[in-house]
Amino acid sequence: MINTLLRIVVKGLLRLRYRVRRVGADAVLARGRTGILFLPNHPALIDPIIVLTWLHHPFAPRVIADADQIDRFFIRWVARRIGARPLPDLRKHGPGAAAAIEAVLRESLEGLRRGENLVLYPSGALYRSRCEDLRGNSAVERILRELPDVRVVLVRTRGLWGSSFSLAAGRMPNVAENLRRQAVNLLKSLFFFAPRRPVTLELYEPPDLPRDGPRAELNRFLERYYNDAAPPALYVPYTPWERGGPRELPDPVFDGGHDALARVPATTRQLVYGYLAQATGRSGLRDEDRLAQDLGLDSLAKTELALWLSKEFGLGGGDVDALQTVGDVLLAARGETVVVRPVELKPVPARWLRPRPDERLRPPPGDTVTAAFLAQAARDPGRVAVADQVSGARTYRDLITAVLALRPQVEALPGERVGILLPASVAAAVTYLTALFAGKVPVMINWTTGARNMAHALELTGVQRVLTAGPVVARLESQGTDLSVLRDRFAPLEALRARIGRGTQLAAAWQARTSWGALERVRVPQTAAILLTSGSEALPKAVPLTHANILANLRDVLQAVDVRSNDRLIGFLPPFHSFGLTVTMVLPLVGGAPVVYHANPTEAWVLARLIEAYRATLLVGTPTFLAGIVRARGTARLDSLRLAVTGAEKCPERTYAALRAACPQAVILEGYGITECGPIVAVNRVEDPRPGTIGRVLPSMEF
Repeated sequence: MINTLLRIVVKGLLRLRYRVRRVGADAVLARGRTGILFLPNHPALIDPIIVLTWLHHPFAPRVIADADQIDRFFIRWVARRIGARPLPDLRKHGPGAAAAIEAVLRESLEGLRRGENLVLYPSGALYRSRCEDLRGNSAVERILRELPDVRVVLVRTRGLWGSSFSLAAGRMPNVAENLRRQAVNLLKSLFFFAPRRPVTLELYEPPDLPRDGPRAELNRFLERYYNDAAPPALYVPYTPWERGGPRELPDPVFDGGHDALARVPATTRQLVYGYLAQATGRSGLRDEDRLAQDLGLDSLAKTELALWLSKEFGLGGGDVDALQTVGDVLLAARGETVVVRPVELKPVPARWLRPRPDERLRPPPGDTVTAAFLAQAARDPGRVAVADQVSGARTYRDLITAVLALRPQVEALPGERVGILLPASVAAAVTYLTALFAGKVPVMINWTTGARNMAHALELTGVQRVLTAGPVVARLESQGTDLSVLRDRFAPLEALRARIGRGTQLAAAWQARTSWGALERVRVPQTAAILLTSGSEALPKAVPLTHANILANLRDVLQAVDVRSNDRLIGFLPPFHSFGLTVTMVLPLVGGAPVVYHANPTEAWVLARLIEAYRATLLVGTPTFLAGIVRARGTARLDSLRLAVTGAEKCPERTYAALRAACPQAVILEGYGITECGPIVAVNRVEDPRPGTIGRVLPSMEF
C-alpha cells in the first residue's frame, strides 16, 4: 500500500515536468511478468526514478543502484522501501569494494531464480555523449553465464539527454541544486503550465540476444540497440515565459591534451605498454586503443591499472574513469592526465561565503596551540573555521562542541601519545585538537612510507592507539597501502562516536555555548605534535614540534605574508606533512582564516572545482600540485586565487605562465622549509616576489 501511494505521488510530481510514454510493455507482459532482467540505458540521473516509477506497475522490480547516489535525504528512505540493492562504485572505493559487489550480484542472482524482477544498468555510469558506452563492463555477461535462460528486456530511454540531470553541460549535475531550481521554476509556471520534456521508455525483449557470446559481442549488441538513431542533446525551457523554445545542444567535450603524448619519455611508454600487454595478452598496442572496447579491461582491471600507476610512478589513486585509452594511461604516468570525471559538489553553505572584514590577520595570542585556538574562537564563536564536502562548514563553536564530546573517549586511550591517520579534513582538525585537549601528544602517521617504516615509527614513538576512520582505511588499502602493521592499534572514530551518549552530546553542546572552562584548565603536553621524516634513505626519525615552535613560526609567517581575515584557504596537504599540519591546519584554527579541505591532493580537477565553489584565495602546495590544478581545471574558474605559496621544489616558469593565463592577479610566493624548523624557514614577500628564489629568511630564524 505504501509503495503504491509512493508511486502515485512520485508519478504525479514527475508529470509536472516530464511527458512520459511507455511502449512495448504489453508484448513483455504477454510472456509473463516475473523473473525478468531489465537493462536500461542511463542518459541522466533522473532516469532511474522515471524507469522504476513506470515499471512499478505491474513489474515491481528490485534495482541495483549506486550506493553513493542513493545515500541522500529522502532517496535513502525510498530506496529502502523499493528494496534497492546498494552497489559501491569501484572507481571510488577501489578493489576493496569487490567483495561487496560480489555479494550484491549473488543476492540478485538468487532473486532472479526466485522470480524477482531486477533493474540493472549495464553501463554503471552516466552518458558522456548522446550514445551509451558500456566499455568493458561485465555484469550482464556474468548474470547470463549463471542464468542463461533468464528473460532479458532492454529499456531504451529517449528524451533525457540534455536535461539538467545529465552530463550534457560537461559537468556532474548537482542534484540538490537542480531540485531547488526546479521547484522555483514550477512556482513561476504556476505548476501546471510548465513546459514538459517528452520522454519515451521503449521495452524490447530481443530474441537474438547473444547470450553465449563473448563480453565484447554482448556489449556491442546492447550499444547498437541503445544508440540506434540516438537524438542529440535537447534543451527544454523551464517556464512558459522563457523565449527560444526547445533547441538542440552540442555534446560536451571532456578530453584534451593528447598533443602532450609526444612528450612522454620512451622509458615511460615502454613500461606502460609492457604492463598493458601483460594484462591483456595483446601486442601491437596503439595510443588510441580504448581500454574497454579494444583491450577488454573491465572496471576492476582498470582499478588495478590505476593502482599500478600509483605504485610505479608515485601517483595518487586518481580518477579511474579518466583512463579511457592507452594514451590516457601514458599521460597519467607523466602526471598530465587531462580527461577528468565530472564532479558533483554539495552546495556551499551560505555562512561560508558570508562577508568578513578586510584586515590583516593578527598574530594568535597564547603560549600553546590550544590557548591560541580558544582565544581566536572567543572573538566570534559563530564564525566558520573549517569545511569540507563530508562535514560541511563548521564554526568554532561546532569544533568546541565536537572536542568536548569526543575528549573523554580519547582520554581513555592507553599511552601518552596517540597516532592520527587521517587526510586533510574537518575530521583531522577535530581529532588533532581533541588529542591535545585530552592531554595526549598527537603523532601524525605518514601512510606513504610503507609498512616497515610505519611499524618502526610506532615503536619509536610508543603509540598504542591510532585514531582513524573506516572509510579512510578502506580507501588507502584500495590504493595498495599496506596498513596491516597498524590494524590491531586502530581506534576508529566512528566506533568512538558510537560510545558517546545523548547526555554527553547535550552537555557538550551546552558547555560550548556557556563555558569553556573545562578546556581552558587542561594542562596540554609541551609537544604539540610529532612528525616523522619520510624514511626514503633510512628509517624514519621522529621530529617533535613544541607549541612554541609552531606558534613562533606562524607568527613569523603572518608578519611576512599579508594574509587577510577575508582570505579563504584551500587545504589538501595531509597533516603528516609539516606544511599540512602547520599552515593548512593550525594556522586557520588559531589565525582565523577559514580553510576548505579535500582529502586527495592528486585529484586536481576536484581541487579546481572547490577553489571555484568556495572562492578560495590562498593555496599552499608544491609546484607540481599547483600545475596540476591549473592544467585540470576544465571549465572551473580560478579567479578568486590571490596567493599561491609553494615549496619543496623550484617552481618552473611554465607553472608561472600557466597560472598567469588562468588567474592573472594571483601571485606565486616560493619558499623553503624544514620539518625540524617548524617548518617554514624562508618565503618571498607579496610586495617583492622573486621567481626561482626561496625569498627572505623569517625574522625568528638564526643563521
